[in-house]
Amino acid sequence: MGKIAAEIERRLTDALAPQSLAITDDSDHHRGHAGHSGAGESHFSVALVSDAFAGKSRVARQRLVYAALGDLVAPDRIHALIIHTRAPGEA
Repeated sequence: MGKIAAEIERRLTDALAPQSLAITDDSDHHRGHAGHSGAGESHFSVALVSDAFAGKSRVARQRLVYAALGDLVAPDRIHALIIHTRAPGEA
């Protein structure tokens, strides 16, 4: 796990106490595309299950994730982020 992926994990764990969390570095799939610096981590997918998402809309859930990540979501750090969120018990 790279430095930015590890920081994503730390921040999401601290803020949302997920029951499950999967982080995928998709950066290699974006070589040569805008936003890929060629220097490593820039594009990610995260999938997490957390009680914090219960009763919240998709947009509210994404806002929680972005709030937890804070300054990591910047063009020179995380250029692209795919977010999959669920509350426990959701299919």
